[in-house]
Amino acid sequence: MTTSRHLEIPFTAGRHGSGPATWGQRAIWGVVSRAAPADRPRFNIATTAPLDPGLPLPAVLDALGHLLHLHDSLHTRLLPGPDGTGLRQQVDPEGRLTVHVRDCAAGTGREELTAVGGALHEELAGLPFDCATEWPVRAGLVVADGLVRHISLVLSHTAVDGTGMGLLVRDLSELSLGARPEDIRAARSPQQPLEEAAFQTSERGRKRDANARAHALRKLRAAPVRLFPERGAGDAAAGAAGDAAGTGSGERFPNAVLSSPALLRAVETVAAAHRTGSSTVLLAAAAAMTARLAGRSDAVLQVVVNNRFLSGLTDAVSVVAGDALFHLLDADGDFGQAVGRTHAASIAAYRHAYYDRDLLDAEIARLTADEVPLADRSCVFNDTRDLLPGSLAARPAPAPDGTGPTTLDWPVDFDPRPGLTYALDALSTPTALQLAMTADPAVLPRPAMERFLRGMEELVLAEEKRTARA
Repeated sequence: MTTSRHLEIPFTAGRHGSGPATWGQRAIWGVVSRAAPADRPRFNIATTAPLDPGLPLPAVLDALGHLLHLHDSLHTRLLPGPDGTGLRQQVDPEGRLTVHVRDCAAGTGREELTAVGGALHEELAGLPFDCATEWPVRAGLVVADGLVRHISLVLSHTAVDGTGMGLLVRDLSELSLGARPEDIRAARSPQQPLEEAAFQTSERGRKRDANARAHALRKLRAAPVRLFPERGAGDAAAGAAGDAAGTGSGERFPNAVLSSPALLRAVETVAAAHRTGSSTVLLAAAAAMTARLAGRSDAVLQVVVNNRFLSGLTDAVSVVAGDALFHLLDADGDFGQAVGRTHAASIAAYRHAYYDRDLLDAEIARLTADEVPLADRSCVFNDTRDLLPGSLAARPAPAPDGTGPTTLDWPVDFDPRPGLTYALDALSTPTALQLAMTADPAVLPRPAMERFLRGMEELVLAEEKRTARA
């Protein structure tokens, strides 16, 4: 039998203040506020995990309380001005965090605990946040025999991005296992959102923003206006992308997930051989398949950049990720050479991924109104692997051996997303690297999506073999 209760974690004497919202807060707030109410929960950043053998309930509650003092983003509200503009952040010095608890009977088995935890997680993640009236964090615990056996964290995307959530889980893990908050603060000194906003409104911050936006506009003017042929084009490139006849403009977007044990190992081997990162290898493969299916020699991708390499943001539990426009020439050529060019081009793109998105959007709107041709930004790449270091789950993951079959599944269809050709996420499990693609079937129908994902795998595996022979 399972019962429910709510616990309140009191929060007092916290840092407080108000000021302009950060670029990241404003960008995500704008996206979420424009979404239909039923769609807003899908922007939540959530994670859940079983805890085996479990942690004492008081230790976990104390750790959650300490998190509130470590990271101001967890007790910050966002308040729009009277006319809906001029978003500001309000950091509250006190309040209460409600923890949702499911108590299971003594001796409840692992499978049932996991099922109860999964149901609680879905419940918490399926609710939108009102960022003006509530704190942007929810916590859920499954308790049995006095131990927390499953944990769920759900945050508004206005409070954290994927990397920020991973940093939060790391801190929660260390606190739950006995680390002192003052030691964590001294070791990391995470920048708080009000501090970030102060930099962004300073002369240095405005100069950095202006330079980044100028770089983005140069790229937008120089890169191709269209990658894939318009629907109905009869040339060979359209055939390479797949015949879209019969698909309607309102058709739901399929989601395909390729799971490859071999790719988990191979991407690291290729990265080491080229003295670069595994994300660069995957980005090069995505660019290569984009060019090949579009019938072009180059590719343009919007790449999500975590921006944690910038000064002061390394350990920031907040939302600082930005978009970079990545343009790769000769993407359809030799893949090994493409990896090297991707490394150089991506560094330049990442350097300019920290800017005021509202100002850039306004500049793009003016250029569009003047009929200035701008680059195709409809293909999105996001490497989300390893965003949750220091998981509270104590059970060690098995070492990947690169064996096992590759699988391709079609788990869900999504509502159409205007302006999107595809969104490609890289994910990882303990035993496989996953490539998850959501695409417009009028441009990339299911056979083309499968060719894209399997083609990425083939490129990396072939390069692994080639470097092994070298």
